[in-house]
Amino acid sequence: MRTIAFYSPKGGVGKTASAVNIAYLASESGCSTLLWDLDSQGAASFYLSGGEPGKGKKISKLLEGKVPIAEFIEENVYPGLDFIPAHKSFRNLDIRIEEDERSLPLKSLLAPLAEETSLVVLDCPPGQSRLTEQVLRVADVVYVPLVPTWLSMNSWRQFRDFVRDKKLGQKKLRPFFTLVDRRKKFHRELCEQAPDLFDRHMEAMIPYSSAVERMGEEGLPLEILSPRSNPAQSYRKLWKEIQSELSI
Repeated sequence: MRTIAFYSPKGGVGKTASAVNIAYLASESGCSTLLWDLDSQGAASFYLSGGEPGKGKKISKLLEGKVPIAEFIEENVYPGLDFIPAHKSFRNLDIRIEEDERSLPLKSLLAPLAEETSLVVLDCPPGQSRLTEQVLRVADVVYVPLVPTWLSMNSWRQFRDFVRDKKLGQKKLRPFFTLVDRRKKFHRELCEQAPDLFDRHMEAMIPYSSAVERMGEEGLPLEILSPRSNPAQSYRKLWKEIQSELSI
């Protein structure tokens, strides 16, 4: 079982849309996939449930071992794609992890899924916290969506330094550009500079498009909602890169 995460220091950069679309593409390619929405806002639920909020369960029951992780899973949301929706109690996940005596509680929670799941996709809340550290320790690769602006680049550098200082695995970070508007000169310039800006990055760049915004309204991944759109094609390219790197 491989585990990947989509994380951003700030919101509104297409993180959840990326996690959902990659999880769907993974399942469509025959990879048994689980998407876990760790963000208490539950945006992934809107993308996967027809625009309706998901009905998650209290995280305390899982952390205390009172309920197995299998009971948190909505199976076959799409063929081969299982889903753990967020719950408002996830806001306390940092505190619960802090109190947990296990060194890697998140890894322990995922362990029972190893036999039946090929890929776990973690959709993480923004910000830097104990949960962020857990995700970074557990994930094989962490994909970091960035809007091509200097403010976003500054957030990236701060996050990269945080990961390096905490020794959380800087080599597993994979930034990629999202919400790219090539009509904007600065967007084009930063995208062209990507090889010089990052040690390791994804070549796929996700363009700004109303199709991505419609995902929340329609509750559908792009491959179903608008498969011929530019962002759908870009996500297919991103998945191919991920698939090649993970060898799955």
